[in-house]
Amino acid sequence: MPSTDNVQNTHMSALLRELHGALIDIASVMNRPQRDEAMVRAAGISLDRALFPLLVMVERLGPIGVVELADRVGRDYTTVSRQVAKLESLGLVDRQGSPADRRVREATITAKGKAMTDLVDAAREKMGRAIFAGWEQDDVRELVRLMRKFADDINATSPE
Repeated sequence: MPSTDNVQNTHMSALLRELHGALIDIASVMNRPQRDEAMVRAAGISLDRALFPLLVMVERLGPIGVVELADRVGRDYTTVSRQVAKLESLGLVDRQGSPADRRVREATITAKGKAMTDLVDAAREKMGRAIFAGWEQDDVRELVRLMRKFADDINATSPE
């Protein structure tokens, strides 16, 4: 009896290649500086484009150390440290020693920073609604479910 393994492997390889292409397209759009500038403008806030993703990540993931933050945004630790210091000087984040390791300074969002990210969230929701305007709600729900599953699995298998 002929094996279907080669056909299934070829099919899976094609799907993985297509998935990778889609992820590259998504990451390319998400990483465009113009995208962050548009989000900042839509939110009606004044914030340097380089600080924007850091502020959002501190709000979502904080308290978070600068090393982890730098790793997540793919920037040099010293650059991110200076940028977090700028966010702190603007009153958008606070930094304090980590309870687990006093050598680590963790960033947390302030009330002023949270108010700013709330404006960003509202702008992001408006943009998202426009993207999904022609989608069925069940399709959006399924996309979110599968993306969360994919993100969880890829994080669980990350080489660290």
